[in-house]
Amino acid sequence: MGKGAQNYGKKESTSTSVLDPNQYPAWSKDIQECEQHYQVDSKFGLSDGEVVNRLQKYGTNELEKHEGQSIFSLILDQFNDTLVRILLAAAVISFILAWYDGEEGGEMEITAFVEPLVIFLILIVNAIVGVWQESNAEKELEALKEIQSEQATVIRNGKKVSSLLAKELVPGDIVELRVGDKIPADMRVISLISSTLRVEQGSLTGESEAVSKTTKPVAEETDIQGKKCMVFAGTTVVNGNCICLVTETGMKTEIGKVHSQIQEAAQNEEDTPLKKKLNEFGEVLTMLIGLICLLVWLINVKYFLTWELVDGWPRNFKFSFEKCTYYFEIAVALAVAAIPEGLPAVITTCLALGTRKMAQKNALVRKLPSVETLGCTTVICSDKTGTLTTNQMAVSKLVAMGHGPNVLRSFNVEGTTYNPLDGKIQDWPAGRLDVNLQTIAKIAALANDAGVERSEKGYVATGMPTEAALKILVEKMGLPAGFGSLSSTDNCEIMVCSNEWSKVECRIATLEFDRDRKSMGVIVSSKSGRNSLLVKGAVENLLERSSHIQLVDGSVVELDSRAKAAILNSLNELSSSALRVLGFAYKEDPPEFTTYNGDEDHPAHNLLLDPSNYSKIESNLIFAGLAGLRDPPRKEVRQAIEDCRAAGIQVIVITGDNKNTAEAICREIGVFGQHEDIRARSLTGREFMEHHDQKGHLAYKGGLLFSRAEPRHKQEIVRLLKDLGEVVAMTGDGVNDAPALKLADIGIAMGIAGTEVAKEASDMVLADDNFSTIVAAVGEGRSIYNNMKAFIRYMISSNIGEVASIFLTAAIGIPEGLIPVQLLWVNLVTDGPPATALGFNPPDKYIMKKAPRRSDDSLISAWILFRYLVIGLYVGIATVGVFVIWYTHGSFLGIDLSQDGHTLVAYSQLANWGQCKTWENFTVSSFTAGDRVFNFDSNPCDYFQGGKVKAMTLSLSVLVAIEMFNSLNALSEDESLLTMPPWVNPWLLIAMSVSFGLHFLILYVPFLAQVFGIVPLSLNEWLLVLAVALPVILIDEVLKFVGRLTSGSQMGQRSSKRKTE
Repeated sequence: MGKGAQNYGKKESTSTSVLDPNQYPAWSKDIQECEQHYQVDSKFGLSDGEVVNRLQKYGTNELEKHEGQSIFSLILDQFNDTLVRILLAAAVISFILAWYDGEEGGEMEITAFVEPLVIFLILIVNAIVGVWQESNAEKELEALKEIQSEQATVIRNGKKVSSLLAKELVPGDIVELRVGDKIPADMRVISLISSTLRVEQGSLTGESEAVSKTTKPVAEETDIQGKKCMVFAGTTVVNGNCICLVTETGMKTEIGKVHSQIQEAAQNEEDTPLKKKLNEFGEVLTMLIGLICLLVWLINVKYFLTWELVDGWPRNFKFSFEKCTYYFEIAVALAVAAIPEGLPAVITTCLALGTRKMAQKNALVRKLPSVETLGCTTVICSDKTGTLTTNQMAVSKLVAMGHGPNVLRSFNVEGTTYNPLDGKIQDWPAGRLDVNLQTIAKIAALANDAGVERSEKGYVATGMPTEAALKILVEKMGLPAGFGSLSSTDNCEIMVCSNEWSKVECRIATLEFDRDRKSMGVIVSSKSGRNSLLVKGAVENLLERSSHIQLVDGSVVELDSRAKAAILNSLNELSSSALRVLGFAYKEDPPEFTTYNGDEDHPAHNLLLDPSNYSKIESNLIFAGLAGLRDPPRKEVRQAIEDCRAAGIQVIVITGDNKNTAEAICREIGVFGQHEDIRARSLTGREFMEHHDQKGHLAYKGGLLFSRAEPRHKQEIVRLLKDLGEVVAMTGDGVNDAPALKLADIGIAMGIAGTEVAKEASDMVLADDNFSTIVAAVGEGRSIYNNMKAFIRYMISSNIGEVASIFLTAAIGIPEGLIPVQLLWVNLVTDGPPATALGFNPPDKYIMKKAPRRSDDSLISAWILFRYLVIGLYVGIATVGVFVIWYTHGSFLGIDLSQDGHTLVAYSQLANWGQCKTWENFTVSSFTAGDRVFNFDSNPCDYFQGGKVKAMTLSLSVLVAIEMFNSLNALSEDESLLTMPPWVNPWLLIAMSVSFGLHFLILYVPFLAQVFGIVPLSLNEWLLVLAVALPVILIDEVLKFVGRLTSGSQMGQRSSKRKTE
């Protein structure tokens, strides 16, 4: 998509913290300082008068609506294209000439108007498509507004106001947040009502888990992920209640800054590599057309402007306006011949076909040019969470206690999703769970508030992802023998095992998680009436509050220093693999709760109302085991990374997650080697912004990792990569990714986990959120580009042939052999089906083994241009030659051409036909063409104008036949038709049949034949057409052979040079 790579983002490149000098750093101040700064009492809130003043000062809490381009300016933009401007000029001139001919009452009046009207129609359709595409450009800004909260609960004038419109919030407002609330503004947390507060802010910061919030201030230069005392607009409360102080509203919020960045990125769109090349081609074409038209004019100036030399000076000038107009029409025909009018339509069709192919591979293309740009992608900047990983927490390691206090048992757990059937536990005693494993399963099932549901998108978690992963672990563990159904694999329900444990033990109280003790507990009552405390949490914290451990047979022994060291060693091993580790512990008959049944009147109930009691309640625990969880990498990503490496594409991982986790995932998927030293290649976003040689760091051609990255870091990385000449594909799913998605050449959003903002800012959406889909799409993009080169090669070589034909006609002075409307028909209709069919060429099987082409690589190499010129010269000679043959030869190559009874003339007469009226005794006999008889008794000289209809038909038919055979040459740039026969693309054979059918249509339908100024041909005349057209295949085969020899010798020289080095 390429947005503003030159200057965009430079203002941030030298700053490390990018602090707005006008922004008050509330996150680094204590609560009293914040209240003083915003002049508010948290108990009373703002008064109505103060709210009015602040609304005037700060404005409403809304994102600005940027005015998009007007429809008129969008329409004008569609004509800001060199080829389109040339076409427009040709259409206007053609229309004026047609009008002039109409005033004269000429017989060709209908024919003359067909050409400009068709060109105008092409331009109108092109403009409509362009306006429709670009009018969608502002949608991503509107999508941002949808994630803003609409209402808020506020304290004003000492009273709580519920359901206040969020847009009426001002800095200094006191807001109450509850579970499930969408946060309406950027706010400082000033008090917690619940023991904990967690916010899901991954869409803004890129973090893979909900973040715990606190009231404690942090350092002023802390990055956005580290601002633990701040909550941000557009994010969601997933656990707890709190009171907050509004610090920023509207465009000053973090989401407002993202909005501004999207708008800024959208202001400076760059053309795709193909569009740039076509524009360059158009400019060269304009220059060539001008030169050739001038040359044709100079060659023929003698026919409409004459003079006499008197005393060495030209005198007595004679000017023929009629002949001047005639040669001007030839120049217009030349312009029509040189412009590949059908090229925009065929490119659009090919790209549309490419989008269908990509959609079948789960890549949904929103903007057609992106298909081609993908083919030259050199760098893929990928988010980690949800793209390289599943964005679904999963247990990968389970550690249980063994037969002795120092013995641990470790089990590898397969699976990467919330599907209980996805993988199993290796070496698992299915149906024979010992007492220790039963205890772990019971704690994981009951000390858990999450669930898993089946939806259209597969299995999704409800509640905390880590807890959902534990529920899936319980299902994979199964149940003990004689305990009902063995597991969810035997039942259509998902949570079978968890439900069974819930029947055995009834939960009667919950000890909520808090950041101090880092654990969560539940009190359960068995059917026998015995109560137990089940606890899960951070292993170190549980060990500190544990006095015993449970062994494999259920026996309980003291937790001594050796046993504790063994457990901590296992913890360190799991943590070093970037796993999040949770421990499991329990206590039978907890004191004061032995008779508790959940009744509020029970004396123990008051202990549960004060979270400060929870640590004491969760003491003297019996430790049972631990589990390592992670957001696992997708199975197919490692192979996709290897495919990228083989294809010469660099993979850079940019994530908001922490460094250790990101590095472990990168090693596992092959971005880095397992034991590779990556200290110089793995940086945080802040470390990169402070790096002394940012471009030098990015120029490294291996894998790179940037962790704890903020939106501005992502943008800066993309901008610098583009400055280095890279074609950048950027993936993302969150609001924070949207500016970088806009800035990249290809923005790729996630279809499942992605926010609407990210999708609207992107060029392509992944329906399956899978990195390997990007790699498949790049391969498809390369194939599409090769096919586009094939039909561009075909159409341009055909157009060069048409130019050569008209130029030779003018140069040797014979009558005009092809008129503009015929050339337009060939370029738009006859050439269209074969050119489109070339888009179906099968992909090269080694297409992803080659380095990506550079975006500045030329569309046409010098050797290919030489081939075009040779083929084009032959087309010109053939079309002009067959015209001359009909006038001057009664037979050619044994083919009798005299059956229609036409009169033969000498070549000198044909070349000087304008002087016919001065010839003495020049007579011409009549001849037949189909059902028509052409008689020239009244004006023999009309034989070279009205009588050229048969010769003109032969020229047009030769042109069509040559271009059909030339489409076979375009199947491959270098391969012979012997190794790549026509049937490798059956669509091309069908397209050739359609084009020949259309040509027969205008030949043999009288009305159309009159419009196009042609007549039917006999069998002998068709044999002549084929005899003249077929050599084009032999000529290009010889040129391909020479090209293969040349490229082979060049590759040999390079190989020997490398060996020498």
